[in-house]
Amino acid sequence: MTTATSSLPSTPALSPLVMLCLAATWLVWGSTYLAIKYALISFPPFFQMGTRFLLAGVVLAAWMRWRGAAWPDARQWRNALVVGTLMLGGGMGGTAYAEQTVGSGLVVAFIAVVPLMIAALNLLWRVVPGRMEMAGIAVGLAGVLMLTQGAGFQASPAGLAAIAIACITWSLGSVLSQRSLPMAPGAMGFASEMICGGIVLMALAWVTGESPVWPPEPLAVGAWFYLVVFGSLIAFNAYMYLLANTSAALASSYTFVNPVIAMVLGVAVAGEHITGPEWLAAGIVLCGVVLMLRGTAARRR
Repeated sequence: MTTATSSLPSTPALSPLVMLCLAATWLVWGSTYLAIKYALISFPPFFQMGTRFLLAGVVLAAWMRWRGAAWPDARQWRNALVVGTLMLGGGMGGTAYAEQTVGSGLVVAFIAVVPLMIAALNLLWRVVPGRMEMAGIAVGLAGVLMLTQGAGFQASPAGLAAIAIACITWSLGSVLSQRSLPMAPGAMGFASEMICGGIVLMALAWVTGESPVWPPEPLAVGAWFYLVVFGSLIAFNAYMYLLANTSAALASSYTFVNPVIAMVLGVAVAGEHITGPEWLAAGIVLCGVVLMLRGTAARRR
């Protein structure tokens, strides 16, 4: 997933913390899509994501309280519930649901279109894209249309619908978190979002009648712990830090790296099959993202 187009100033220098956050979103998040697929062996999608974010959120909130951070007030909890429902309930839940029938590499290639969706949503706040940004949106959407015609998505209409919903809800949640729904400051805000999103995901798991396979496969357990520690406690918090403290172009830069890492891992480790036209479509999507972000940076200068 990716960050929202914002009015934050460009970061004048890359601090060690920013560099670590970038590394987490580039490398760790690129590998989590394969981990989701392995965790699905024993843990169904909403249950998997709900338990993952609930545990990570409770651990992070307890740590922040121990360090003296204030507990979120009622308004901040409300905002965390809305953003968590969109970004985690819809975004991450939809992603895991799609990976039941669609390869992890193709899922993350589709997700690369999120910066383009966010640029479109920002029109509601009168943030009008420039010509290069509009060209990037057009190129990226053309790539997505090509991608949906490939064998991977054509074989699973339900998977295509799930990943489309995931991209829309993640994009909307990212924009609202910056524009109109502030959460508690710092990591406590991230923790409250994960707790609220985790509760929503567990409710979805209950409504859909999900239940884990017991005893779970060791590979699934290992993948689930990887998602909790690296995907949630490290990479997700790194993303939220970049979302709040850097420019949109810098925070979105991992969208260039994630699809490549996920597609290569899917083919090399999981034996997924990605056709030549699907690789081409993913490349076109990334070209669109590059154009859009370069246009955003040029307009700010």
